[in-house]
Amino acid sequence: MKGAEQRSEKGRVWDLPTRLFHWTLVGLFAFLWYSGGGSSAEMDWHMLAGYALLALLLFRILWGFWGSPHSRFRDFLTAPAAAVRYGLAFARGRAPAYRGHNPLGGWMVVVMLVLLLAQAISGLFATDDISIDGPLNHLAPSSLAGALTDFHGFNINLLLVLAGLHVAAVAAHRLRGERLVGAMITGRKAGDGDAAPASAWRALLLAVLAAAVVWLVVTLGG
Repeated sequence: MKGAEQRSEKGRVWDLPTRLFHWTLVGLFAFLWYSGGGSSAEMDWHMLAGYALLALLLFRILWGFWGSPHSRFRDFLTAPAAAVRYGLAFARGRAPAYRGHNPLGGWMVVVMLVLLLAQAISGLFATDDISIDGPLNHLAPSSLAGALTDFHGFNINLLLVLAGLHVAAVAAHRLRGERLVGAMITGRKAGDGDAAPASAWRALLLAVLAAAVVWLVVTLGG
C-alpha cells in the first residue's frame, strides 16, 4: 500500500509494458543524443528513432490512463506541496517507502514526458537549413520552424540535466536500501501483495494506436 513501510517480501508492482517502455526509452534517448547533428545517414536514423520515440511517448500517455494501477497517473500524481514535503523528508532520511512512484518521482515522470514529447514534436518541424528537414517543416512559417529548431537544440540539454538528476535520485535511493533499478527489471518491489495484472491485449492495442497516429502524422503531413 502506498506510504506503507518497506517489508522484506516483494510483490509485483510494475507491469511488463511499463518496464519495456522504460528501457526502450533509455535506449532511444541515448541513440537520439548520439546521432543528433551527425552525418546524413545518421540523421536518417535519428529521424526514424524520433518517430519511434513519439509513438512510445503516446503509448505511455495512454497507458497512464488505462494501464495497470501503479502505471496510472492518478496513482502517483499528487499536489506539488506533497512532492516538496517528500523531498524534504527524504533529505532528512525520514521519507516513507512507496509501492509505486513516490510524489517527487511522480512529478519527475510527468516533467520528463512533457519535455520528451516537446522534443519529439519540435523535431518534426526542425531544419538544418541545408538538406535535412523534419517531415512537417514545410507546414510551418520559416520563423516558427527556426524557433522550434532552436528549442530542439536547447531542450536536449535540459533533458540531459533531468536524466542526470534521475540517475542521481536512483543512486540515492539505492544507498537508502531501495533498489529501483532492480524493480524496473523484475517488476517486483518490497511490500506485500501483487498489483492487478496488466492486459496484454490492451497494451498491444494502445501501442498499435500510438504507432498509427505517428505514421499518419508523418505520412499525411509530409
